[in-house]
Amino acid sequence: MHLGTKGCQAGLLLNFLKDYDADEIYLVGDIVDGWQLRSGWYWPQAHNDVVQNLLRKVRKGSTIIYVPGNHDEFLRDYIGTTFGGVEIAESRIHEAADGRRYLVIHGDQFDMVVRHAKWLAYLGDGAYTFALFVNTGLNRVRRRLGLAYWSLSAWAKLKVKNAVNFIGKFEEFLAAEARRVGADGVICGHIHHAASREIDGLRYLNTGDWVESCTAIVEHYDGTMEVLHYPSVLRAREAALAAAVQAAEPEPAGRRAVA
Repeated sequence: MHLGTKGCQAGLLLNFLKDYDADEIYLVGDIVDGWQLRSGWYWPQAHNDVVQNLLRKVRKGSTIIYVPGNHDEFLRDYIGTTFGGVEIAESRIHEAADGRRYLVIHGDQFDMVVRHAKWLAYLGDGAYTFALFVNTGLNRVRRRLGLAYWSLSAWAKLKVKNAVNFIGKFEEFLAAEARRVGADGVICGHIHHAASREIDGLRYLNTGDWVESCTAIVEHYDGTMEVLHYPSVLRAREAALAAAVQAAEPEPAGRRAVA
């Protein structure tokens, strides 16, 4: 989510939380961006509303497990404790409705840059923040031209060979860790790249983010896991509404159907 940054799509996130409810909710790390908040405080009302909405879900009976990531690693000092009904955990095995077991973990533990060259991770975060800044201006122009949203950083990830290799290795490491702990798959975050695929017989699921892609992993009551792209959901609703309105309009007098 990266609450505390200007890149967080808090408005869309809040609408998503209002639209969708769950018995169990996993916050898979980098929920609050401690790295950015240390360099300058940014916390608009919309970010506070997201937190309040999550706490309201707890009061109504949902279970929330918060698995910290590298941007909110300060919470790892509180692993095993509960705040306002939200449990802080290093990782968790989630058993889906179909009996499959998933390792839920942020994933930065398997990023060698974060583990062994944190200064380089900070530098990369600064570059990513700059890319988001450029992206904002670029997409403002695209909107005026009637074009859809386009992500500069996502494009770079898919075009730069080293980035593609990093994503592939990260996915393999996480799948191997799921196998090591006896799980059938893994649900993670960290790399801002939503995915759902099979790797060596294990299910790899990545939540994506609420900075660019606005995606989440949802489990249906039959155990089916789905990567839900919320902007696509909203566009489908708008199209359905427009079609319904058009269908409800009366035919002009004198018109006949011809074939």
